[in-house]
Amino acid sequence: MNATVVVKLGGSLAESPRLPRLLEQLARTPNLVIAPGGGPFADAVRRAQQERGFDDGAAHDMALLAMAQFGRVLAAQAGFRVAWSAARLVAELARNDLHAPLVWLPDPAVDAPEVERSWRVTGDSLALWLAHRLGARRLVLLKSCPIPATDLPSLAEAGIVDELFPRMAQEYANVRVGVVDAGFHLELLSG
Repeated sequence: MNATVVVKLGGSLAESPRLPRLLEQLARTPNLVIAPGGGPFADAVRRAQQERGFDDGAAHDMALLAMAQFGRVLAAQAGFRVAWSAARLVAELARNDLHAPLVWLPDPAVDAPEVERSWRVTGDSLALWLAHRLGARRLVLLKSCPIPATDLPSLAEAGIVDELFPRMAQEYANVRVGVVDAGFHLELLSG
């Protein structure tokens, strides 16, 4: 069974007081895969790279591990299941129909080898790669900020999605992309 929707939970939501309620709402959504952002763990990688001077390839691998760390936090908070690597996620989805949300813990040794290894790529593009890999019909990027435009190039220019995301979205046109302000989304659901 393929996931029908991948939700990328932005790392900027790590400190949000809305996060527990958002996780409760996501828990009620069947056939959902959560792709975590890097949050404070990715920020630590950025600081370490500045202090230690290692290359972007190493930083990219560490940022994937940062996403896995934030994903593990989310899973522990919400009681969600996890799967290390996209391949294991595919296997888990095939075994379990109508499952509770499953959190992807990216493995830099095997996940997204064709994606550029630099800071021009964030969890947004990696979530898109995952949605394409899973054959998901939809990717929703949950953000902690207002979304001033609907076109991806404008969102990239505003720094809301990474600069490579619009091009990848064209390459992976089989996945519909939505970008949502998580605060606004929550208020819509509560009304």
